Formats: sequence, C-alpha cells, structure tokens
Amino acid sequence: MNGRKIDSGFHGRLPLCLAATVLLGAGLVAADLGWAAETGPGRGPLRRHPDNPRYFTDSTGRAILLTGSHTWNNLVDMGPSDPPAKFDYDKYLNWLAAYPHNFFRLWTWELMAWDTRGNREKEPLIHFAYPQPFRRPGPGAALDGKPRFNLREFDEEYFRRLGQRVDAAGRRGIYAAVMLFEGWGIQFSPGGWKQHPFHPANNTNGINGDLDGDGNGLEIHTGRSREITELQKAYVRKVIDTVNAFDNVLYEISNENHPASTAWQYDMIRFIHDYEQTLPKQHPVGMTFQYKGGSNQTLFDSPGDWISPNPEGGYRDDPPAADGSKVIVSDTDHLWGIGGNVAWVWKSFLRGLNPIFMDPYDGRVLTKGTDPQWSESIRNAQGQVLAWSRRVDLAAMTPQGELASSQYCLANPGVEYFVYRPGNSPNLTVKLPAGKYSVTWLDIANAQDVTGETVSNVGSRHSFAAPFQGDAVLYLKAVK
Repeated sequence: MNGRKIDSGFHGRLPLCLAATVLLGAGLVAADLGWAAETGPGRGPLRRHPDNPRYFTDSTGRAILLTGSHTWNNLVDMGPSDPPAKFDYDKYLNWLAAYPHNFFRLWTWELMAWDTRGNREKEPLIHFAYPQPFRRPGPGAALDGKPRFNLREFDEEYFRRLGQRVDAAGRRGIYAAVMLFEGWGIQFSPGGWKQHPFHPANNTNGINGDLDGDGNGLEIHTGRSREITELQKAYVRKVIDTVNAFDNVLYEISNENHPASTAWQYDMIRFIHDYEQTLPKQHPVGMTFQYKGGSNQTLFDSPGDWISPNPEGGYRDDPPAADGSKVIVSDTDHLWGIGGNVAWVWKSFLRGLNPIFMDPYDGRVLTKGTDPQWSESIRNAQGQVLAWSRRVDLAAMTPQGELASSQYCLANPGVEYFVYRPGNSPNLTVKLPAGKYSVTWLDIANAQDVTGETVSNVGSRHSFAAPFQGDAVLYLKAVK
C-alpha cells in the first residue's frame, strides 16, 4: 500500500470469464483439489527450484508459479466501526480458489486505527484495526481510551486466528505470505504514530519508539533500540512457532517500510532463517519494496529468498527478465498502489516473474478509483496464467526474448514456447529449430483457446498470424 495516485490501468478492456465457477467447500483438503494434491501445500514447504530458481518448488520437484490477489483486512479486521466488522475469510478463500489463485499476502497492521486520507481517499475515514499481537490488560488507558498494551504479553486470539487462517488456506491449495511488520501506516496515515503500541502513552513497558523525538517513531524499524528489537524478535518467534508446521507459509518482513529499515530487515531475515533451522520446517523469507525512496538493488542484495520490486527497471510496462538470483513476486501494490492491467500479468509471466494483485476486493477498506471490470480482468488473467503454468514443464522454461519479434517469450527451445503479442502488433515471428509444432492461440480478452494448424519449420524464423484481434499469447509445442 502506498500514498501514490490510484491508477486502475483499465482502458476499455472487457472482463474475462472465470476459468472455474464452482466454489470449493470449506471442508476440502489438498487431496480433494486435484492440482493442489500434485503441486500445492501438503507436499513440503517451498524452496527455490534448484534448476530454475525463478520459481519455488516442493517435494514434487515441479516449478510452482505464485499468483493471486491480496487485500488489506484478510487477517486483521478493519472498518469504521469499533470493533470493526469481521472479515468473511472462508468466502475470500473460496473466491480465490475459483479463479484459480494460489497465493496471497496475509496482512498485518501495526496501528490501532488509521486515517484513509493517507491513501488519497476524498473524505477522511478512520478505520479501526483488530486484533493486535499484544494483550491490552492496562493498567491505565492508551490514547484511544482502551487499556494500554503490555508488549511482553501476547494476545492469543491474534495468533490463534493466524494459525487457523494459514491452515485453512493450505487446505484449499493456497500459499500465504505471512506479513510480520507494516511500515506504510506509521509513515503516511495522519497521526499514525499516536496509534502505535510502541508510543509511550500506549504501553505499560516504558517503551518509546520515538528515539529522536521528532514525533513519528520510525526508529522502531531500524534496530537502533536493542530493547525494541528484542521485543520484535520475541513476536517473530511467536509467529513462527504458530505457523511453522504448515507447508504453505512464506514470510514477508514488512510492507513498504522506509529505506532506513534496510539493516533491520536484513537482520530479521537472518534471524528467521537461523531460528527455523532449529524447527522441523524451513520456509522462504521475502523483502519487499521500501517506500519512499527504496532501491531494487537493496532487495537483490538482501539475504531474502524472494523480493517484490518497485517500478524502476520497467516492472510495470516492460518487465526485465528474471535471472534467477531471486524469486521475484511482482506486486501491483509496489508498482501502482491500486493499479495494473492484463498485459502486465502476461508480460510478467513471460519474463519469469510471479505476478500478484493488490485487490480492492469488496470495497470495504479502500474504494476510490476502482472499476469492477478492470479488477476482474486482472484476476482472470492470473487464473489463466496459473492454469497454463500447470500444463507445461515450467521448470524447463526460461525467458528467451530474443526468440520472438515481440521480445516476450518464455521457452524451452525446441520443446515449448509461450509468446505474447500485444493487440496492436503485426504478426509474430518466432525462431524455431527444425521440426513440427502444434499451435494454440490464447484469446486473452475472451478467455478462450483457439487451436491452429500444426506447422512444419525448417529451422528459421516462422511467422504466425493470430486468428482474432486484440492481445494474444501463442503456445507452441513440439510434435514428435
């Protein structure tokens, strides 16, 4: 989440049809899901694929593309009432699985309440957030009039909910990136520091995170206070102890923290890696875009297993090809704020990235500037991409832009090819070894596959004309 302009990226594109319309019941386990049983949670924790580290894998050895929609209140309830209305989590999971999507960020929220003016909503609206990780036994009242926090005692309701929600996602074949800290709110929500448990008026432990006295408390995410860092690590251990048993877990250190948090985030990544070495399972740890002013190079230099970059380098409109140095989870949150488009989904996939969408969902948290057709078209494109990723040998496919005239090509040369053709482009040419290839065109706007005639190639560039207008993806497979 960020305070930048809300940009839907919608330009008259029609919404796509859902690839699947049958909702999954709340009692299903991974074995009931077909694809989930083959490549989903229940097959061991994710680890970087040894042969194609652009992706994760599990005990199956298959490359696993991560794609899905995340929304802000999927762990901590948020809303204008106090307490806020409960989020219907089972409905959310059923909704994700129907596309299908297989990944979301499970959001935390450090503030007791936040002001949506930080997101350029037209009218100020206070959203209350509940529950928090720490108990509120008092004595004394915090600035919101409720009992003060004890930062050395955990609220078991928060962690019980965390474990239950990770478990429920895994039973539907969905991976959850457990967010540990949230850095946007304290920076950009008006009066955010006064809503933080580490404000001296809000806790009974004598903790004051405003180390330099400037009234913003950003120092809590820098490691400058050993006492604060130890409290944070105790909380992280509690999170890990709660979810370590589940296969479908990833960790994210913090959403959009400020650049001064770099050393602290690196330390937290190493801390998680070291602590999980003492436990039965080890999970990937990610570092995401630092707002404002963060550098993608800082993410690539981190000890994290996965990263989410900012727009620099073209990640919005012309994503650079992933080189395998990190698993790249390309997130519209960090590229637009609320934004994105269908072309971005396919371009990202064909450049070896894992595209995810910050989703307005039901519009109960942030609503301005969104269009239902726009968001639905992105969700459906993600479902298409995920379904196709499971039909091919993704582990053997790498970005090979030089093979196609559009420069968007994911290929195992001589075996399988995906090639993207923007709607206003001429015919595609693809460099192919000699042989026969089956032809399938993906009509992105209408979510349809169109089978073409098998082509024979003598070992040069071959020209292909799409049988329809608009954005298209060409899939070629060698025929023996």
